[in-house]
Amino acid sequence: MKAMILAAGRGERLRPLTDTLPKPLAEVAGKPLIVYHIERLAALGITEIVINHAWLGHKLEASLGDGSDWGVSICYSPETQALETGGGIKQALALLGDEPFLVLNGDVYIDSLPTVKGQSLDVALDTASITELMSEHEAYLWLVDNPKQHPEGDFALEKGKVFDNREPRLTFSGMAIYHPRFFDGTPSGRFGLAPLLRAKMQQGLIGGEHYRHLWCDVGTLQRLESLDAELRAAQEHNKGC
Repeated sequence: MKAMILAAGRGERLRPLTDTLPKPLAEVAGKPLIVYHIERLAALGITEIVINHAWLGHKLEASLGDGSDWGVSICYSPETQALETGGGIKQALALLGDEPFLVLNGDVYIDSLPTVKGQSLDVALDTASITELMSEHEAYLWLVDNPKQHPEGDFALEKGKVFDNREPRLTFSGMAIYHPRFFDGTPSGRFGLAPLLRAKMQQGLIGGEHYRHLWCDVGTLQRLESLDAELRAAQEHNKGC
C-alpha cells in the first residue's frame, strides 16, 4: 500500500510561524509533525509516500528530500493553484496507482496509526483484510472524539458505516483509506472532499471506525504549544522510568 500525506495548506491560524515555514514542518518535541507520520509509515513497511504541497513547498522538499533518511521513497505532487483536499488527492492519483491508498493530514499529530476492524494496520496489510474492506467500500474513515474547537462533529458511525444524517456525531480525523474509484467522475482542478464523501455515504459506500488514541489537530499556535509541552513532559517521564 502507498500513502499520501496532505501538506498543501497555508496554515493561516499558525501565522506568523507559517509565514516562513510550511505547516507540516512545525515542530513538536523537537521533531516536525510530518516526520512523525513518515517514521510510523516506515515502521509499518509503507515505503512509497506521496506528499502534495503548495505554500513554501520547496522547503518541504529541501527538508525531506527523497525520503531515504527514513528508508522510504517520497514523491511530490506540487500544486500551482488551490485544489482543496479532493482536487489535491485526484491530481496525485497518477502517483498513487490503482490500489487502495492511505491518506493522512500533515498538520495533525497521532500517537499511533489506526486499526482496521480491530486489526493493527500492519497485520491488515499482511492479510487480505484491506482488499476485502475496499471491495465493499470506496473509502474507509477514522473518526475521533469531538475536540473542543469542533464540538458539533462531522459524521456518525454505526455498525462500521459512516453517515451524514445520524447522531451522535464524531469528527473526521483526516485519516482514511481511499480506493481510486472513489474519485471516478470528479472534475479536474479544485473540489472539496466533504461533498463527495456525503454523496457516497448516501450510497452506503463509506465505512469507518472510531480512533481512540491521541489525535491533535495542530491548527493554532496555542494547540501547537500545548502539544509540544505534553509530549516533552511524557518524554521526561519515560526517561525517569
